[in-house]
Amino acid sequence: MNNLILNTKNQEFINKNINSEITRLILKGTPDSLVDTAEIIEQIEAKKRCKKKLPTWFSAKNIYYPNKLNIEQTSSEVTAKHKATLVTGSSLIDLTGGFGVDCFYFSKSIKEVTHCEINENLSNIVAHNYKQLNVKNINCISVNGIDVLKNTNKTFDWIYIDPSRRDNIKGKVFLLSDCLPNVPKFLDAYFKYSKNVIVKTSPLLDIASGIKELKHVKAIHVVAVNNEVKELLWILEHDFINNIEIKTVNILKQSKVHFNFYLNEESLATNEFSKPLNYLYEPNAAILKAGAFEYIGEKLNLKKLHKHSHLYTSLDIIDFPGRAFEIEKVIKYNKKQFKQDVKINKANITVRNFPETVSQIRKRLSIKDGGDYYLFFTTDMDNNKIIIVTKKTKTQ
Repeated sequence: MNNLILNTKNQEFINKNINSEITRLILKGTPDSLVDTAEIIEQIEAKKRCKKKLPTWFSAKNIYYPNKLNIEQTSSEVTAKHKATLVTGSSLIDLTGGFGVDCFYFSKSIKEVTHCEINENLSNIVAHNYKQLNVKNINCISVNGIDVLKNTNKTFDWIYIDPSRRDNIKGKVFLLSDCLPNVPKFLDAYFKYSKNVIVKTSPLLDIASGIKELKHVKAIHVVAVNNEVKELLWILEHDFINNIEIKTVNILKQSKVHFNFYLNEESLATNEFSKPLNYLYEPNAAILKAGAFEYIGEKLNLKKLHKHSHLYTSLDIIDFPGRAFEIEKVIKYNKKQFKQDVKINKANITVRNFPETVSQIRKRLSIKDGGDYYLFFTTDMDNNKIIIVTKKTKTQ
C-alpha cells in the first residue's frame, strides 16, 4: 500500500480522470513523479468498477483500492446487505476477508467482527478503508483464517467463509473440495469454534453436489439481483439433521421477491399438465436455480406445459415470482405458418426445452431483437414443438 497515492494531488487526479481513456493517461503520465503511473492507473480502473457495485466506497473520500481483480471477486453491496440480514449475535469471524465488503455489512448486525486476510497488503488496505468509512467494530488480521482459529480460545456466533476455486480447476462444474479453503475437509474444525457457519459459493456450484459434500446444512439461500443469480449461501448449524429449507430471493430496485420451500416439498410435489391457457409464467432465475420445478406449480395452483419445460399456465392471472405474460396465440413450430399467422419481425425470444438456440431461431425466422412481443419456443405436454406468442401483463 503506497500512502503517497492518498495525497490531495493524486486523489484529485484519480477523481478527475475516472472516465478518461486509460491509454491516453498512460501516454500522458500522472502529476506525481514519486508515484508510478501504473499505480495511479490501477486506482482509476479499480475505482471505476466500484461506481455501481460499491457506491459507498466510490463516494467516500481517500479510499484506497486494490487491483481490479479483487474488486471483481468481491461481493456487491446489494448482496452484502442481504447477507447481513441473515445473522445476529455478538461475534463473527470472516476467514476469507478479501476487500471487506461483507464484513462491512456484517458489522451493522454483529457487535464484533474479525476480518482475516492472508494477503498483508490487502489487509492493510481494508483496515485503512474502514477508518475512512468510520467503522470501529471490525478487527483486521493479516493471517490465514484457519490459523487464527487454531490460535484462539474464543468461540464465535458465526463463521463466514467465501472459498475460492483453485486456479487449476477449469470448466463450469466444480466441487467445494476443489476450493480454498477446502470447507468439507475443515468443517468439523470450524464447528469447534462456532455452531453456525455461512459458506458463500458461486451459483455455478450444483446444489445437490454441495449438499452431498457438506454436513448439517440447515438452509440454502439462492440470491439473485435483477433476475441474475449472484451467489449461493449455505447456512450450516452444528448437529442439524432436519429437512433443508431453500430460500430464494430476487433483489429488484424497489423490492425483494421471496419464494421458499423445503427439499422434501419439491420431491413430493406433483404437477398437472395443460396446453397453454390464457397466461404464461416463467419463474425467476433464483427459483430455477433452486430447482423448485414441481413445487411452484403445486403451491400456486398452476398447470405445467411439460415436465422439462418449466413454464406454467393458468386461466386467470396470479401474482407470480417471475415473469407473467398474456398469451395471444399458440402455433406449431413451422416457418411457413409463423410467417402466415404471426407476422412479427421483431420480438424477445426465450427457449425452454427446445432443440434450437435463440440465434438459430432468429436466423431461420428473420426476427430482430426487442419490441413488445415475447415469443416462447418450447415443447408442450404432447411433445409438440410450439411457439407461444405473448405480451407482458399490465402489472409488469
